[in-house]
Amino acid sequence: MIRATDYRPPRWLRNAHLQSVLSSMPLRRASGLRALERLGALTTEHIIEVEGDVRLQGFHTAVPGATPRGLVLLLHGWEGSSESGYMRHTAAQLLARGFEVFRLNFRDHGDTHHLNKDLFHSCRLAEVVQAAAEVSRRFPARPMLAAGYSLGGNFALRLALAAPGAGVPLLHAVAVCPAIDPSGVLHALERGLPFYHWYFMKKWRRSLQRKRALFPEHHDFDDRVLALDMRGLTRWMVQRHTTMAGIEEYFDGYSVAGDRLAGLQVPVNVLASADDPVIPAEGFPRLSLPAHSTLEIADFGGHCGFLEGADLRGYAERWVAARVEAAAVAADRATMPLSAPA
Repeated sequence: MIRATDYRPPRWLRNAHLQSVLSSMPLRRASGLRALERLGALTTEHIIEVEGDVRLQGFHTAVPGATPRGLVLLLHGWEGSSESGYMRHTAAQLLARGFEVFRLNFRDHGDTHHLNKDLFHSCRLAEVVQAAAEVSRRFPARPMLAAGYSLGGNFALRLALAAPGAGVPLLHAVAVCPAIDPSGVLHALERGLPFYHWYFMKKWRRSLQRKRALFPEHHDFDDRVLALDMRGLTRWMVQRHTTMAGIEEYFDGYSVAGDRLAGLQVPVNVLASADDPVIPAEGFPRLSLPAHSTLEIADFGGHCGFLEGADLRGYAERWVAARVEAAAVAADRATMPLSAPA
């Protein structure tokens, strides 16, 4: 079993910012697509309808003719999508180990802005839980596991918390660089290298512009709203598009910091990097995880990078696949009938 301490990138790749930027490059998305194509994987689109007439898009990928060991629900980060490089590379790693994959797009991510009138926000856990339940119904013969990156890691952890009560047959969940303390993430973006604030705001503004163009009667905000910084735009979104009292209540609504995960019934594995410029690493040691769950912190990796060389393949996707495979093997052993005495 590979461990976070095994990740030792070459010296030229030990810069956190280089790791973070390279991991989001189009070259990495292209190499992930090639990895899927080499496996002969077949992908089909699904529209998942849940309560409130909400529709979410997802993509099921499998290798034709293979008997699946399980189905893994993959969740992307904020302003990422099912086609992000880490999603494609992780899907390829899982497919190579005999799993099928369902890559879910959150509301207003990927090419899905037209599916729902209301905006995405990070407290919309219920629709993701309901989508997970529907995915499990569509593929009932497979054990179900989940994995997510960044905000998707946060959703994967909250899905693990909610699954037993919601009737979702989730076996295990894995999170890479999950956003555990949203308020701390915003502070990090405000105090850190300005590039990250600019990068996320550029993508968020583009998403909001697209939403406004599709539903002008519902979204009548002007460009002065779009000119706000991340804190200001988040405050506007909370006030206009949620019932929460303010930004701190909103952040608390999707925080998994401190003892929020102490009651987990579904086991989880968490991978973080000590040099993450987006998710403050100091919050991870304070997580209260049950004995069946683990936290690993690598010395390097940046934000969802963990690249291993110039080919842009990543350690994180191998780590995710190894944890998923170990969980599936353990579940198989637990359900294996005992041999009759001689």
